[in-house]
Amino acid sequence: IMTTLRQFRMDDLLKFNNVNLDVLTETYNGSFYMTYLCRWPESFLVAESPNKELMGYVLGKAEGEGNLWHGHVSAVTVAPMYRRLGLAKTLMQYFEDVSIHTYNAYFVDLFVRASNHLAISMYNKFGYVTYRRVLGYYSGELPEDALDMRKALPRDKDKESIIPLDHPVHPEDLEW
Repeated sequence: IMTTLRQFRMDDLLKFNNVNLDVLTETYNGSFYMTYLCRWPESFLVAESPNKELMGYVLGKAEGEGNLWHGHVSAVTVAPMYRRLGLAKTLMQYFEDVSIHTYNAYFVDLFVRASNHLAISMYNKFGYVTYRRVLGYYSGELPEDALDMRKALPRDKDKESIIPLDHPVHPEDLEW
């Protein structure tokens, strides 16, 4: 399938239900997406089909201080009908490139539900490792732990950013 990668636009908020209507995709309020679009437009990318349907997107930002300066993936998701085409890998690679060349980051991190074994396996294939478990990170009817997964970037020559913690942490212990 021919795919166009482009920056997210405001009117895309009206077009991405086919991507976000998935139980494992976090959906945020409009101001959340607008903040990312204003502050980190280079890190908000969509994959679009020839008929202008959104196929997926990656939403990221830069944060941290010192050797904890990193790119953070807030969301990467692909619509169910476009899965298994390599789009998630393409979107993640794009964000990793932005984190290297624009942000000069030490690593990229993301949080994933501890029960989402399919996504964890996918991120492992992309070179991510579990850095730590965050207890009760996902709230709701059934609170759930998150895995904080990281991938070291070239700036972290000794890969110190991905040395796993030997104990879980609580959300209030997170640095950012």
